[in-house]
Amino acid sequence: MAKTNSGKASTPKSEAQWREELSPEAFAVCRQKGTERPHTGQYDQHFENGKYHCHCCGAELFSSQSKFDAGCGWPSFSAPANGPAVKEELDVTHGMSRTEVMCDDCGAHLGHVFPDGPPETGLRYCINSVALDFKEAD
Repeated sequence: MAKTNSGKASTPKSEAQWREELSPEAFAVCRQKGTERPHTGQYDQHFENGKYHCHCCGAELFSSQSKFDAGCGWPSFSAPANGPAVKEELDVTHGMSRTEVMCDDCGAHLGHVFPDGPPETGLRYCINSVALDFKEAD
């Protein structure tokens, strides 16, 4: 069994299990590396104080402290949460070369990271809303 960034042991789920647990849109994005349409996700213009977690496994991915309005139509963050929250991989699909961002715990596709973010990091993590769940700060 693999260890998650939350320290819990996890057993990988089958495609059938993910399909059963997720909405069709969440399955298409998170498990089949799709994307939601720009300016349609619930967290694009969401600026409450709290944490953004993986919709598939609940791992903490991003903090509202790193969220900014990039105007791109998807939630944007300048950095992931502390620790190994996300992993990155080269994505050369659709005739482009990009860096894919995935949940380090369950491998869910989250979006992509680009080198055009704010000065603190210079990065823009462009993330699909459907891949996230928000938990308001206490």
